[in-house]
Amino acid sequence: MTIAIGNDHAGTEYKFEIIKLLEELGHEVLNFGTDDSNSMDYPDTIHPTADAVESGKASLGIILCGSGNGAQMTANKHQGIRAALCWNNELVALSRQHNNANILTIPARFVSVQQALGFVKIFLSTEFEGGRHQNRVSKIACS
Repeated sequence: MTIAIGNDHAGTEYKFEIIKLLEELGHEVLNFGTDDSNSMDYPDTIHPTADAVESGKASLGIILCGSGNGAQMTANKHQGIRAALCWNNELVALSRQHNNANILTIPARFVSVQQALGFVKIFLSTEFEGGRHQNRVSKIACS
């Protein structure tokens, strides 16, 4: 699977660990994030990440910023994106099961690297349940 990843300066350390995990699991990674800790504007890396998922160049995406809020808000401006801000395992699983989230948003300043890696594993291994949830997901996009 191809996974797109984007981050601002707050998520750089986490991104490198996540990329390492993804590659160990056999995934291809499209890295749109910054590679250093110099302050930068998260939309500059989040929009290309969302574009990759929305266009089908990537199957799923992972985005990181300090609180996760700015990254999630930016990604969700794209019609084909359902970015979920998650800070515990249950939210990650539910974002896939009930909302068919296609981008995982991680708040780097509020979770540990180990938690973030666990979130990624759950996100990649959890399937959308469909059924009654499909009706709701179908109503998300604006026409």
